Amino acid sequence: MTQTTSNKGWQVVFAGTGINLALGVLYAWSIFKGAIKASIESHAPDAFQWDKASINDPYALCCLAFAFSMILAGKCQDKIGPARTALIGGILVGAGFCLMGYSNSYAAWVTGFGVLAGSGFGFGYSAATPPALKWFSSKKTGLIAGIVVAGFGLAPVYIAPLSSYLLGAYGIQQSMYILAAGFAVIVCGLSFALVNPPKGYVPAEPALKGDEKAAPAKKSGYDATVSEMLKSPKFYMLWATFFIGAGAGLMVIGSVAGLAKKSMGPMAFVAVAIMAIGNASGRVVAGVLSDKIGRRATLTIMLGFQAILMFAAVPVVGSGSAAMLVLLASLIGFNYGSNLTLFPSFAKDYWGFKNYGLNYGVLFSAWGVGGLVMGRVSEMMNAQPGGLNKSFILAGSCLALGTVITFFLREKKAVEVEATELAGEKATVKVSA
Repeated sequence: MTQTTSNKGWQVVFAGTGINLALGVLYAWSIFKGAIKASIESHAPDAFQWDKASINDPYALCCLAFAFSMILAGKCQDKIGPARTALIGGILVGAGFCLMGYSNSYAAWVTGFGVLAGSGFGFGYSAATPPALKWFSSKKTGLIAGIVVAGFGLAPVYIAPLSSYLLGAYGIQQSMYILAAGFAVIVCGLSFALVNPPKGYVPAEPALKGDEKAAPAKKSGYDATVSEMLKSPKFYMLWATFFIGAGAGLMVIGSVAGLAKKSMGPMAFVAVAIMAIGNASGRVVAGVLSDKIGRRATLTIMLGFQAILMFAAVPVVGSGSAAMLVLLASLIGFNYGSNLTLFPSFAKDYWGFKNYGLNYGVLFSAWGVGGLVMGRVSEMMNAQPGGLNKSFILAGSCLALGTVITFFLREKKAVEVEATELAGEKATVKVSA
């Protein structure tokens, strides 16, 4: 790659990271949730008139809308390009938060946060990673994916205190207007920097040790359609492990503030911020590690470690130690974050770039379904005596199963291998050793 091309690629990486930093307002829901609950309990004339049991509904619907909008957004990304797709995302997020500012009704917030903002997150998120990956060699897939998606995981570090300040200074609905303007401008503005490489562009592979020049560029000989991807057993193994890894992580992320409050009181936000740093770090570290030792090996390590942490959570939470809880939360966040780097990298390795947006969008549905199912099961179990411990044990058992599933994923050496598996006699491809 020339210096100019390399600089262009990094511009796209940083634009995608910036967009994800803005879209990470999703993780501010716990802050909004607390303000809504306080408003309901105040019984003021203009207070929220919601059933307390329904406070989390906008967030639950948002996660589903996020996951399934990724499928449509992925197709848009493949057809009309990442810039327009991200622009749509910014507009949807802005519209959703404006609706939340306009009305404090349950319907307005379910529609605004759950449907509009949730879909906007999906459109923006789906457009950030693919163009960045296309500018760099396959040797940097994990690193680049990790950097871009780290923005989403790191966002709570600044969004949590910012949201708390705005809510205290301006109230709930005025704060929604401010956030609508800020995040819509950031996402829409950065969207114009998301550009794909010129047609026919193939990044050169980095030079081998001792070589003076970069290795010749390798062009993928096969790009799977979504129907071909769905015929591959690898898709279902990846979907199952993504469901488990994401669901277990989201279960803890949604509960960490409440758990920390018992031992840390008003300083509970520290646990949330440190968990966010762990989340972002896991995305980058897992990306770099997977480039070195392979995606499957990295996924096996991360899921196995997460299983151990879930079982360890039972005595840690019971001990009431704030320090141990913060350490546990940061490590769980680290492992959860690794999922958001590894699975987009798997999708690119196995099924190519041409239909990458749509293919990864379908795979990403595991994130939304996992968060919904494991979150709901956890809530049901927590309502019973000793339910919290049972939730951790269930999550740990599922993660142990996911670790076993990874052993059936063959490491990918070249995209051409998958072409032979899926296309059979229709594909005449040379498989490299």
